[in-house]
Amino acid sequence: MKLNEIRDNEGSTKNRMRVGRGIGSGKGKTGGRGVKGQTSRSGVAIKGFEGGQMPLHRRLPKRGFNKPNQIDLNEVNVGRIQQAIEAGKLDKSAAVTVESLVAAGVVSKPRDGVKILGVGELKTKLSFQVAGASKSAVEAIEKAGGSVTLLGGVAQA
Repeated sequence: MKLNEIRDNEGSTKNRMRVGRGIGSGKGKTGGRGVKGQTSRSGVAIKGFEGGQMPLHRRLPKRGFNKPNQIDLNEVNVGRIQQAIEAGKLDKSAAVTVESLVAAGVVSKPRDGVKILGVGELKTKLSFQVAGASKSAVEAIEKAGGSVTLLGGVAQA
């Protein structure tokens, strides 16, 4: 098999229906829009409209609250950090920061910082400079002989 011989399976794709191309096409004249009325014309957006009945999105109650200044943290377990060290992606001697975790591929983007969570086991002595850490994570880090420095006002919980 060569790259120029690769094709979709027979019958897996259908040709696009060309609307409004004469009565012989089966979708001519009105082009599948019916006759007259608002939706037969262009530029119509009545997506939530239910014929005058109260639409579903307005019948349901509002829920929750979106904080306008909410902090979006990456959550990383200590077990995941140990895996990265064993794989040779994280440096044991350097401090573990957001930048080092992004470089190691543990987190995809920096966001507002990193919060360390306590799932898994940490065997290596590390110093962390992170936005937050759970109590179990702090215990696991200190048990391994490491230290945690919290940056920028995110509470420990």
